[in-house]
Amino acid sequence: PGGRRRVESHFASAVATHRARFDATPKGTWPAEGALSEPMAELIAAGGFGWSASSEAVLANSLPEASKAKGKSDYLYRPYDSHGVMLLFRDDRLSDLIGFEYAKWHGKDASVHFVAELEALARDAVARSEVPLVSVMLDGENAWEFFPYNGYFFLQDLYTALESHAFIRTVLPSDCLDRPRTALAQLRAGSWVYGTFSTWIGAHDKNRAWDLLCAAKRSFDLVAASGRLTPEQLQACEHRLAVCEASDWFWWFGDYNPSHAVGSFDRLYRRNLSALYRMLELDPPV
Repeated sequence: PGGRRRVESHFASAVATHRARFDATPKGTWPAEGALSEPMAELIAAGGFGWSASSEAVLANSLPEASKAKGKSDYLYRPYDSHGVMLLFRDDRLSDLIGFEYAKWHGKDASVHFVAELEALARDAVARSEVPLVSVMLDGENAWEFFPYNGYFFLQDLYTALESHAFIRTVLPSDCLDRPRTALAQLRAGSWVYGTFSTWIGAHDKNRAWDLLCAAKRSFDLVAASGRLTPEQLQACEHRLAVCEASDWFWWFGDYNPSHAVGSFDRLYRRNLSALYRMLELDPPV
């Protein structure tokens, strides 16, 4: 219950944090796990964001013509529009090359290969009289620990090659807000993993974690409505609730992760839920 207001609260907190750190209002948002839907697009627009993004699988699920396309070049490399928000959909293969493969390569070789991939997309676009917009997006914290020197040499080689390239240009999503967009008639709900939510809900352990969160949220609602907490106490409780709502908890619960890691995250998740109950002046459920 009250999920829409909770999403709005997360957005408001993110904007406030961004302003405090960068002295600027963010122009776009990457929603948790690239999870988009029609209601989410409406909330993003209402929040004043100009752009958002997800994966190519979400776009393919949203376009009936995608199944008939000869390749993703027929539909992927352009900005779309939903509820006035520019939506970008990442090239999963290119993004995953950086995220998972290039750490095993020599930095120069990886850079040359990546630029060659972009050049191939450009040649294909010229034949269509198009200027492709290729979106490369990956978990910011996960890739670099596997690269030698945190990816320093690969990034130096890559950006040197891109900056001196004859026709490839690097841009931020906010640089593209004035580009013509293709209207998206429907936006199928999904995340950047498989274009579904199966990584975060559906398995028994994941569903159990959601049940625990929903029970805690109902308790939060009842205590908040009772008026017995001070505004400061209520604010602290809401912050703890937001911690419990973080998407990564539900990624970790599942038999595809090492049992010791799952156990650690399970204990930490339950500690946060228990802390929320105690802050609400309630006994945590057994």
